[in-house]
Amino acid sequence: MATSLTFVGGAGTVTGSKYLITHDERRFLVDAGVFQGERELRDLNWQPFPVPPGSIQKILITHAHTDHVGYLPALVRDGFEGEVLATAATCELAAIVLRDAAFLAERDAEHAASHGYSRHDPPLPLFTAADVERTLGRFAEVDFDSDVDLGAGLTASWTRAGHILGSASIRVTTPDTSILFSGDLGRATHPVLLSRETPPGAGTVLVESTYGDREHLDPSGAQHEPLADLIRRTARRGGTVLIPAFAVDRTEVVLQTLTGLLRAGRIPELPVYVNSPMALAALHVYRDPRYAGELRPDLDVASFVDLPRLHEVRTTEESIALNRPKMPSIIISSSGMATGGRVLHHLEHLLPDSRNAVVLAGYQASGTRGRALLDGATHLKMHGRQVAVRAEVLSDEEFSVHADASELLDWLAALSPAPGQVFTVHGTPDSAAALAAVATARLGLKARAAELGETVELADGPS
Repeated sequence: MATSLTFVGGAGTVTGSKYLITHDERRFLVDAGVFQGERELRDLNWQPFPVPPGSIQKILITHAHTDHVGYLPALVRDGFEGEVLATAATCELAAIVLRDAAFLAERDAEHAASHGYSRHDPPLPLFTAADVERTLGRFAEVDFDSDVDLGAGLTASWTRAGHILGSASIRVTTPDTSILFSGDLGRATHPVLLSRETPPGAGTVLVESTYGDREHLDPSGAQHEPLADLIRRTARRGGTVLIPAFAVDRTEVVLQTLTGLLRAGRIPELPVYVNSPMALAALHVYRDPRYAGELRPDLDVASFVDLPRLHEVRTTEESIALNRPKMPSIIISSSGMATGGRVLHHLEHLLPDSRNAVVLAGYQASGTRGRALLDGATHLKMHGRQVAVRAEVLSDEEFSVHADASELLDWLAALSPAPGQVFTVHGTPDSAAALAAVATARLGLKARAAELGETVELADGPS
């Protein structure tokens, strides 16, 4: 019996993570994310899956971000009938993410149909709310650091990755080999979560490379000072600071950061609006006592967000009112790369006014509106029209909870036994190639960037 691995997604790009394991006649998928960014990538979401979804026995999930779970409802719709295995927090957060994704997809399809700006006739969502509910019924919880029997001599185990709540690296063993999937790795320290743990090594390792070619800013000294200065300046000129933030984890980190800046007297006390139903639901999960064991022991969950003028925006009417703020304020809204959600309407109204500011709180994939702002775009296309960009734009990668190049190398170096081969995934071609080259030169590993669609045969003996 032989084991093969196919890179269905997450290779040559930062999104769409999907890795297909085939052992004899059995198939397992690790992660099921949607492609985001450039149109050529997004179009891949509509292509037939390379194998019949009904032929996949189980799907193993590293964490709940949409580029790792967002394709699940399409697979269920097209015939997948097995279990979706994930940690308890991932199961709960994935439900929030997928329900929100279906709502946005259906709403956007209706909006495109009524305004006539879609290439499709009629515009359709990638999946529906009904598809999501069928998908959620297939989730099954797994514990960290416990072997899960996949049948036919295969097992899997989940090790904390310290990226978001519930996130994990997954190690799969077959009768003839072992494969370790890093998932998205957190930094050496996380502002909210416990630090990541190191899983046992494996014959083949897939390691993310989002920041595989660069380092984060030195966290010493006055953290987030460019952000604090921007908030002070924007308040003085009567403007609003808009922070597009991923609803799961990033919003929590942004709120904690603002709390720290306010307590230190580094920013004025402004109204802070969280305008993302998904972010508010995720914040509730982070505060759930069931998951206290994943949080830093020095973190007071009850008060790590302590902003006297914090407002939770629930209704559409409240959201619309924020498009014309009556006083300087801070708005946090998803999505983090401005690919969809309520943040688009805020951008439409706030970008043309030079008094306002936009803070990009993390990685911006190529082809997204966030990346366009990062690259200095003077106009953005939203809802079929061009919007002028006059607001100040700041990128604050201190918010990133992805490991940087040095931290990725540290993770690889700590694996025991050392891997026989390493594939760099979940990165741009440049960042994936750079990490592979350094892993080869410094650690003596056989490493290379994975290629989208390629299949590799694996056989290094049981381990």
